[in-house]
Amino acid sequence: MIYDLQKPSLFKRLSAWLFDFIIVAILITGFATIVSFASNFDGQLAKPEGYYTEYAEKYDINLEISSEDFEKLSKEEQQIYADANEIFQKDERVVKTYGLIFSLTVVITAISILLAVLVWEFIVPLFLKNGQTVGKKIFGVAVMRTNGVKITPVQLFIRSILGKYTFEIMLPVFSVILVVFGGAGVFGVLMLGVILLAQIISLIVTRRTRSALHDLLSDTVTIDLASQLIFDTEEELIKYKEEQHAKMVERSPY
Repeated sequence: MIYDLQKPSLFKRLSAWLFDFIIVAILITGFATIVSFASNFDGQLAKPEGYYTEYAEKYDINLEISSEDFEKLSKEEQQIYADANEIFQKDERVVKTYGLIFSLTVVITAISILLAVLVWEFIVPLFLKNGQTVGKKIFGVAVMRTNGVKITPVQLFIRSILGKYTFEIMLPVFSVILVVFGGAGVFGVLMLGVILLAQIISLIVTRRTRSALHDLLSDTVTIDLASQLIFDTEEELIKYKEEQHAKMVERSPY
């Protein structure tokens, strides 16, 4: 076992990450299904179709046609379409329904990802110790504090929830949702750029550990468990350093 920082190989890190990513994706899907059912999300998604059908019968025009089909309409039909679409966009029922769909999309996404990360990146490592998920356990990867001491539950929470969930997952996901729904596309793209830049800066300024944001925030580092010496407490670390210093003094010819 070696005291100096022992980083795992790229193969180990990528393998552990890929395994955990697949499991987290499965958990997110499962939690999203449960939350969607509980919130009647499918029922809300079906409402706009009913509104479109209502307007089609009332104005004898299909508001869901493509731009190519719109060009094929006569001038009179295009005007009817424009008038009907304007009324549709201002319909309080439609506005309320789409607003609710957007809100539910954000809430379901946030809750599902939070539960998945909480289970896999926080609760599981509490039992496996050394910040290990099942993927890290399989491939011999672990997490410790940058000074060589075991990671604490508080640091693990900061790393998984504040770092990974908030900054590295939800902010990018929320940015994508903004772009998709068209609410603030430019802001969403800008946010993605800022997050990417922050990650790059984090990797650059932490030359020794090459830490991503979640490790920088929690003062932790990923290590190769088989070769890394990890101390239970700071007192043990100090004692080890004192012993090593004493040995160096004894070997010194001066």
